[in-house]
Amino acid sequence: MAQLSDDCFAHGGRLMRLDEALALLETRVATVSETESVALAEALGRVLREEVVAGVSVPAEDNSAVDGYAVHFDDLDPQAETRLPVTGRAAAGHPLGRPAGRGEAIRIFTGALMPDGPDGGPDTVMMQEDCRLDGDTVVVRPGIRRGSNRRLAGEDIRAGETVLQVGQRLRPQDVGLAAAAGRTHLEVARPLSVALFSTGDELQEPGGAPRPGCIYDSNRYTVGALLRGLGCRVDDLGILADRRESVTRALAAAAETHDLILTSGGVSTGEEDHVKAAVEARGALHAWRLAIKPGRPIALGQVGRTPFVGLPGNPVATMVTFLALVRPMILRLMGGRVEAPHRFAVTADFDHKKKKDRREWVRARLAVGPDGRLMARKFPRDGAGILSSLVEADGLVELPEDLTRLEPGATVEFLPFSEVTP
Repeated sequence: MAQLSDDCFAHGGRLMRLDEALALLETRVATVSETESVALAEALGRVLREEVVAGVSVPAEDNSAVDGYAVHFDDLDPQAETRLPVTGRAAAGHPLGRPAGRGEAIRIFTGALMPDGPDGGPDTVMMQEDCRLDGDTVVVRPGIRRGSNRRLAGEDIRAGETVLQVGQRLRPQDVGLAAAAGRTHLEVARPLSVALFSTGDELQEPGGAPRPGCIYDSNRYTVGALLRGLGCRVDDLGILADRRESVTRALAAAAETHDLILTSGGVSTGEEDHVKAAVEARGALHAWRLAIKPGRPIALGQVGRTPFVGLPGNPVATMVTFLALVRPMILRLMGGRVEAPHRFAVTADFDHKKKKDRREWVRARLAVGPDGRLMARKFPRDGAGILSSLVEADGLVELPEDLTRLEPGATVEFLPFSEVTP
């Protein structure tokens, strides 16, 4: 099970900046140690826990990059056409099978081994589009460079080279590279086991007419999808009623069998907010009063020694705080590399006022401006409870702590959702 050091999130006083919170996560969150071996077909999205060293060179031998004719460069007239007899044929998986000497051309196809010969064999391939056949003779244009259209052995991967690093989440191209390097299985982090629940008597499952004063629980579905997109195994504990005893029992049971406990809502100080007391009864809750918007009321702590995260109840704040804090935390728990997502410079077409020393995210869509550059257009309704704004937006404009006023035309950093969501 994942474990945290005692009081690892303890902090009081002033609001904590986001970069401080991320630095604390980096130093205090331990990696889940278990690994498992999976077949390449099951490796997509998993966190790699071994270096992958190529067992073979790719390509293993020199081969042709195009369909055409393999020739000796020194046989070619640099100023005029050259006529050479076509004396053999080589295709992928079907090499010529004999040495090729000077003064001949070999019909060759993409991927076919370059023929060898007494002097090293043909070293250049003329594309068939740049040649013409005249009976059993090929006519080659002048002007090609020595070695053109020839793939060299090991130009992609060399045997013994490390091609994949520990900690990276495996993308389709990574899985393909592992296959090219000769691997059939990879050592990866086992899926992180996450207990997920919501609290609140006002919540009910989607379907059927809402009871008076109730709403459908959307946060659990949003967060569950984000967790699964990171490769986690999610145990959905449903909606817990606002009863301290039931919340306490659920937390204690989840801590015994999970690497992380995650919820939304219920960590404030109201009379019906029982998560805080339940966590403190079985561990410790250290409320991070973060200098961010949306999402200031986020709580981190531990039940026993199992990490606990209490996300805000408002849907937009729930997703933003997950992307900003929970996502890197989960990657660390799985032993993954945590790299800042790519942000892109775009032009803002809106003005915005904000408090100093607070990081803010503004939901925005991208559009092409009159000058052809991308512009960020702010979603007109910016309440933290407007989930539809996340659907309509392409991503978030991130405004740093020292900014207090944004003017139209200013350059801003834009974080596409595609950088941080499945």
